[in-house]
Amino acid sequence: MSDMTSTADAPRSPGRPRSVRADEAIIEATLDLLAEGSTIEALSIEAIASRAGVGKATIYRRWPGKDALLLDALRRLKGILPQPAGHSVRDDLVLLVGAVGHNIDPRAAKIMPCLVPEVNRSPDNFQLYQNIIEPRRQMMREVLRRGIRTGELRADLDVEVTMALLTGPMLIQRMLRWHPELDDLILPEKVVDAVLEGVRAR
Repeated sequence: MSDMTSTADAPRSPGRPRSVRADEAIIEATLDLLAEGSTIEALSIEAIASRAGVGKATIYRRWPGKDALLLDALRRLKGILPQPAGHSVRDDLVLLVGAVGHNIDPRAAKIMPCLVPEVNRSPDNFQLYQNIIEPRRQMMREVLRRGIRTGELRADLDVEVTMALLTGPMLIQRMLRWHPELDDLILPEKVVDAVLEGVRAR
């Protein structure tokens, strides 16, 4: 995508320091509009600027375009990924699996399910989703590879399939509430333990 670079990666020109308050207002306006039902395609810089109480130029000084702004806004929505301690593969996986589909922002419950069809319809939106998810995948990938190196996990482990086995149940439960009787608090441990039964070194 042509404007996918987020402000965290983009070089900043010298001059007057950016207003943190304006940054926050723009991100919040973007998330509010998505939570109210705006699609990614329909969401406009003009609407975001109006909701945030800033001019369009203020947004373009911070983000090269709508896609980069959406990337930062959705990263904010998902929150900071917890950092594995590195002592136990099981404990690290429980931590990471517990973060799958978990969002502290209540707007996520309205926004994330609505993004699924948009991701499937548009290659650009699919790439936006991949840019958000890949750092989280990479962290789980590193934990699994560490387990292979230490001999805790099978040497012939298919890391990518194992990640799908670990994340799939959490996504379907948290996004679709697939089984109302499953305990969300202990589900990460149960999923990890069930998968580890098949991938531990013997």
